[in-house]
Amino acid sequence: MTGLPLWWEGLPESHSPPENSVCPDAADVVIVGGGFTGLWTAYYLTRDHPSLSVVVLEAEHVGFGASGRNGGWVSALFPVDATTLAARHGATAARALLGELRHTVDEIGDVVAGEGFSGVGFVKGGTVYLARNAAQAARARAAVDSGRAWADGSVWLTAGEARERLAATTVFGGTVNPHCARIQPRALVDALAGVVRRRGGFVIEGARVISASPGIVRLADGRSMRARHVIRATEAYSARLARLRRRVAPVYSLIVATEPLPQRVWDTIGLEQREVFSDFRHVVIYGQRTADDRIVFGGRGAPYHFGSAIHPSFDVDERVFTLLRRTITDLLPQLADVSFTHAWGGPLGIPRDWHPSVGYDPLARVGWAGGYVGDGVAASNLAGRTLAELVSGRHTGLVDLAWVGHRSPDWEPEPLRWLGVNAGLRLAGLADLEESWTGRPARLGRLLAAVTAH
Repeated sequence: MTGLPLWWEGLPESHSPPENSVCPDAADVVIVGGGFTGLWTAYYLTRDHPSLSVVVLEAEHVGFGASGRNGGWVSALFPVDATTLAARHGATAARALLGELRHTVDEIGDVVAGEGFSGVGFVKGGTVYLARNAAQAARARAAVDSGRAWADGSVWLTAGEARERLAATTVFGGTVNPHCARIQPRALVDALAGVVRRRGGFVIEGARVISASPGIVRLADGRSMRARHVIRATEAYSARLARLRRRVAPVYSLIVATEPLPQRVWDTIGLEQREVFSDFRHVVIYGQRTADDRIVFGGRGAPYHFGSAIHPSFDVDERVFTLLRRTITDLLPQLADVSFTHAWGGPLGIPRDWHPSVGYDPLARVGWAGGYVGDGVAASNLAGRTLAELVSGRHTGLVDLAWVGHRSPDWEPEPLRWLGVNAGLRLAGLADLEESWTGRPARLGRLLAAVTAH
């Protein structure tokens, strides 16, 4: 089923009950965006500060963007490596942020269990990264060495140990990290929206915002809302807002899914602990074993579109879908005769320095969060908890974390942005090709680092 995410199957496009479908004229907190960032912010505000009136405005339906389309990794990954974080913010601050992200994986699991969310499929099985040539093995060992210094929990796996976890071809070794779970992301989005509504918050779908200024939010249908606090949680779609067009680059990630696989096939594949998986190539790939025993497998490779354009037609790229199916069957030949039932995609937001951030202007009473570079399922929870504290004024250590108040530089104007982003995507693929031929770390990797400059 090309274009429709597996996660949306069988769900209506809107879940607004009649009692929560009328948009009020004013609220204490108005949140623009009904994805994970907006809904986690609303969740903690309605839980911990029930006297505040909270409204979430979503242009389409909850989870329409990356929150309802992603690969379902609840990971402690941060797109800026620990050494770079320490250089920017100091070693103590880097340790605090990365430690809180590891805690966040468990926080999400605790919320899922405590609220009795059904269908979310939260299983904390960790992450297996394979090294499939000598160059990848060198990067894997370096990652373990670096991770040891930052207590990230990564452990080196021999080739045999790695294949016991995931019986892939051409395995030189790998790593395993415990700080990741798999979920059905759209189910979690819907569950969050439901509990916010039950607590008296408003989650309004089909409410397209055209401007969000201090104290006032204006909708495309001519309505406006007064707000004591405004929170922007628009991630990749921030590029559609006039003053934010260069704040993030919307880059597409695409995914395919198999039919449910019988146990005899799983007996030959592995992933018995429901680990999510990837490898150490430059072009990002990611996979999981779903609750109904499919493989969901995605990756980058789709082009960036001129002018930071976002359009439904970009969700489908048959060239990339074909490449993804070829890649996963090369990794796991056990899937050679398996049917692929779904293929979809969507944009994620990439800041110029790859650095996610949370911000709040106490004078304007405007907050924001995002720029997760595809690692947002867990980070959005931490962002939501932090924004709730910034709005309420009841602070713990979260508001002092290194990403709070970080300002990424704007992307270059076009056509430099188009040239740079697509050059980076192309170089990543060429670097992987070079390493597959030579077995040595790609010389193109240095050029890739210079182009991405993060």
